[in-house]
Amino acid sequence: MLVLLIIFMVTAPLLKQGVEVDLPSAPANALDVNSPDPIIVSVDKEGLMYLNTGDDPDINLTADDLIAQVRAALVEKPLRPVLVRGDANGPYNNVVKMLVLLQKAEVGSVGLVTEPETVQ
Repeated sequence: MLVLLIIFMVTAPLLKQGVEVDLPSAPANALDVNSPDPIIVSVDKEGLMYLNTGDDPDINLTADDLIAQVRAALVEKPLRPVLVRGDANGPYNNVVKMLVLLQKAEVGSVGLVTEPETVQ
């Protein structure tokens, strides 16, 4: 069973790849700079899915393609963190569906990417 480890991330230049999504704001810890490059799965407000490790990170993927590509990336480098970038203006169900697909891809833990909160 998939054990979800939810890590709220702050924005880093590494995470600014791929399709543009409006991330929710939350207090978070930064990704360790010594960790391997993460696998970043993005889901936009329409529910379209993107992956930063594919040939073209701006092309949306089917569920089967996403599962296969995530599995392949983890076989190549098993210790890579897997992060989900979900659009704050999309339905929560989009992120849940993404987490289910990552479970099918046998991902052990998943982090959620957020924008840092602004201090007022």
